[in-house]
Amino acid sequence: MNLSIQASFLPQNDPEAAIAFYRDILGFEVRKNVGYNGMHWITVGPADQPGTSIVLYPPAASPGLTDDERRTIEEMMAKGTYGSILLATKDVDGTFERLQAGDAEVVQEPTDQPYGVRDCAFRDPAGNMVRIQQEG
Repeated sequence: MNLSIQASFLPQNDPEAAIAFYRDILGFEVRKNVGYNGMHWITVGPADQPGTSIVLYPPAASPGLTDDERRTIEEMMAKGTYGSILLATKDVDGTFERLQAGDAEVVQEPTDQPYGVRDCAFRDPAGNMVRIQQEG
């Protein structure tokens, strides 16, 4: 079996702030920005990886959720405990400096973890955890 990752989904509750973070701070390209009924689905990804994307979606549009479940998701997003993604870079320290200078919310400065990786962490505007680890 030969599978590849095409897209991952992260919730967003402010399309303009999501674009500002993923495009202007992380440097991803915006591939799609689809609006429907006042909501936006935004697809972003690294320019040199056209086959891999992150879809930033409005969680309110998820079918089948009850009002209580939607409230729980909103509460978890506000606490930063709902969505997360792990990215990798060849220069975690340089990437950290660039993101910090872009006013990204720092969760953890670059750290050598006991499980063998060096990484740092930020929160995006929706509260999603964005961990970035040293590759190679």
